[in-house]
Amino acid sequence: MAMTHAQRLLAWYDRHRRTLPWRAPPGERTEPYRVWLSEIMLQQTTVATVGDYFRRFVERWPTVGTLAAAPLDEVLSAWAGLGYYARARNLHACARTVSEQLDGRFPEDESGLLALPGIGPYTAAAIRAIAFDRPASAVDGNVERVIARLFAIETPLPDARPEINARAAGLVPNKRPGDYAQAMMDLGATVCTPRSPRCVICPFIETCHARALNIAESLPQRAPKADRPTRRGLAFVLARSDGAILLRKRAPTGLLGGMDEVPSSAWREGKLTIAEALKEAPVPAKWQVMEGGVRHTFTHFHLELVVARATATTSRLARLAPGSAWCTLDKMTERALPTVMRKIIAHAVKG
Repeated sequence: MAMTHAQRLLAWYDRHRRTLPWRAPPGERTEPYRVWLSEIMLQQTTVATVGDYFRRFVERWPTVGTLAAAPLDEVLSAWAGLGYYARARNLHACARTVSEQLDGRFPEDESGLLALPGIGPYTAAAIRAIAFDRPASAVDGNVERVIARLFAIETPLPDARPEINARAAGLVPNKRPGDYAQAMMDLGATVCTPRSPRCVICPFIETCHARALNIAESLPQRAPKADRPTRRGLAFVLARSDGAILLRKRAPTGLLGGMDEVPSSAWREGKLTIAEALKEAPVPAKWQVMEGGVRHTFTHFHLELVVARATATTSRLARLAPGSAWCTLDKMTERALPTVMRKIIAHAVKG
C-alpha cells in the first residue's frame, strides 16, 4: 500500500527533526505555555533570533502565572529587539487572562483560544496540534510554501490562501497531528526553502507537482507590494552631566506602544526642515545637529532620522514633561527600548 503524504512526512521527521529550545523530546508533548510563547515570538521573527529570547523568558517567567504577575514594563524590556511590540503587549494581556480567568490553563478548543488576546487562527491551530495533539491545520509562511509547491498553486498570494488552507487541512492526519504540524514547519524551513529548494531529499519528491513542472522555486507567487513611503524626523538626545540620557514613554497603543523612546519630532513624509523640527525639542537647549543619521524600516514605512544632541542644565531639568526619565548607558538594557531607539543612542554616543 502506498504511503500517504502524512506518513512520508512523519517518517522523514523522525529522522531529521530539528532540536529547538521550545520543542519536547520525541514521544513527549510540549506544554501549552511553551508552545504559545514560542509561536508568538516566532511571528515575523526567525528561529535563530527567537532562541535566546525564549530561553531568557522561560528562565525568568517559567509559567503563565509568573508572566501574568510581571509588570508590563519588564515584559516590554525583555522583549526589546524582537520588534512588532504589540505582540508583547498582547502576550502579557493573554497571560493575565489565562491566569486570572482560566485558572492558568489554556483552552483546548479553537473558539476558546481565538478569544484570547493576540491569538489568531494560525497560533490557535499550532497550540491545538502541538500542545494538545488535536488534528488542526497550522499554516504559516513555511507551510504555505510547501503546499503551494506540492499542488502547483500558481495563484499569487494573498489570493491563493483559501486554496492553500483547504489543501493543507485535507492532509492533516488524525494520528500524531502535533508531530505532523512541526514536521511541515521543519520541511519548509530546511528543505522546501524559498531559494534553491533541496528537492532531491524531500519526502514529497515523487508527488510534488511544482517539481514535476520545474516551477518549484517560482512558487508561491506573490502580488507586487506597494512601495513603502519614507518618513523623516529629528531625534533629540539630551544628556546630563553624569551621562544619563533623557527617555520618555510612548503612548500605550499604536506603533511601539508602551515602549521607551528618545524624544523626537513627529515622523512625517516629505523633506525634513531642521529649523521647524527643532521647535518640537523636549526642552530649550543648544541643540547640535550631528552628521549622518539613523535609518530604520518598519512594516509599512522607512524611517530616516537626523540626530541632535545637547547637554542638560539644572534650569532645564525642571521643565521635563510627565513620563520622562533619565537613564545611564549601563542601564539601557533594562529599559523597553526598541531597536530604532538603540540606534539613535549609539549614533549620538559614537559621534
